[in-house]
Amino acid sequence: MTAGLPNAAGFPNCPVCAYRITGTARLCSDCAGRTVQPVAEPHCPVCSQAVAPGRQCSNRVCALPEAERGFSRVDAVAMYSGALRDKIHTLKYEGRAGWAMIFGRLLVGWMESHPEAMNGVDYVVGNPTHVDRQPVQHIEAIMDAAYTEDVTRAFPLSPPGAHRLVKHTETARSANRTLEEKRAAATAHAAALTWTGDISDIWGATILLVDDVFTSGSQLQHVALRLRAAGVADVRGLVLARVPWSG
Repeated sequence: MTAGLPNAAGFPNCPVCAYRITGTARLCSDCAGRTVQPVAEPHCPVCSQAVAPGRQCSNRVCALPEAERGFSRVDAVAMYSGALRDKIHTLKYEGRAGWAMIFGRLLVGWMESHPEAMNGVDYVVGNPTHVDRQPVQHIEAIMDAAYTEDVTRAFPLSPPGAHRLVKHTETARSANRTLEEKRAAATAHAAALTWTGDISDIWGATILLVDDVFTSGSQLQHVALRLRAAGVADVRGLVLARVPWSG
């Protein structure tokens, strides 16, 4: 990028991070944190949804026992609003793959800033898209960028082209569907996934499952349940954005 252009995520220009894509991922994350909508306080410790003080989370998934919910918790970098929402859409549906670099930096910056959440994680794995997805496999692009940005190899990310979870069969998309349709699509999505390494390696492991947006949690739930059925001990989630007041 060159001087004078808007910064890559649509945030105010910053000479430290996204303006020239220089500096550390943590600096980029900290800068973005001053402009994106942060996760609300208080929020649900399971799904990061805003909750009123003293109230239970309205997301039905959070009320389930962990064995039925699949994941232990899902953290979010920010809320799904404003520039972050628009740029996720730009990457996902318009194929502007350059935004994957920014989102990869945001993920790594969050990991660096939350060592307690990364403690004990054996694999950081993207919730995969179909191998022929058009205009871009946005999750894979983000995970590749995160690996590149993790210059010290502090986190168990897979290198580009060696993703742990892959999806060779297309299934129905869940966007703009009813809750029941979303659940059906989530079940089909999870059933279509393949672990590319030795399946015995994940027995007793802790996996951080990464996605772009968390809405109801149905898809992460079913992917997590599939992983746990294969012997994974704990599935945690990390998303770029939590859709407000959903579930």
